[in-house]
Amino acid sequence: MGTAEVALYQQDIEFLYAHHHGWLQGWLRRKLGNSFDAADIAQDTFVRMLARPHLPALNEPRTYLSTIARGLVIDHWRRRELEQAWLETLAGLPEPEVPSAEVRMIFLEALIEIDRMLDALKPPVRTAFLLAQLDGLTCPEIAQRLEVSLATVERYIAKALRSCYAICFES
Repeated sequence: MGTAEVALYQQDIEFLYAHHHGWLQGWLRRKLGNSFDAADIAQDTFVRMLARPHLPALNEPRTYLSTIARGLVIDHWRRRELEQAWLETLAGLPEPEVPSAEVRMIFLEALIEIDRMLDALKPPVRTAFLLAQLDGLTCPEIAQRLEVSLATVERYIAKALRSCYAICFES
């Protein structure tokens, strides 16, 4: 992207921000019932747009903004659910086994990354992977349970492992 194109792109974003940020924040506040989270997600919506190489032609800018924001709201709620589950797990631990605040945050971030990776997988791939990793089932057992071929299960597991690898080593 040349200098003139970058300047034009920034003007487009600035125009969208100036004309629609207030609306977006109000829309999010009604959805979330919380002005602080609404402000954060509205800002993240525009940051997400800035990360894109170009802005598509927008006939309905509010529809475009709300689509991005809706995805961020879903991420927000999923993170909240993970945080709550993690806090409940920690509350059940005996005092000497409770990890430090730093370790708790590292674990939470890892859980969020795992959740994102699993969510990106197609349901049968995710199911096969979880049956192998959490239930300890073998590929033949998974094939039988899912009523698919052994080769299909092996492809599913390989795909899930590639996703894990990408998160760990390509980020």
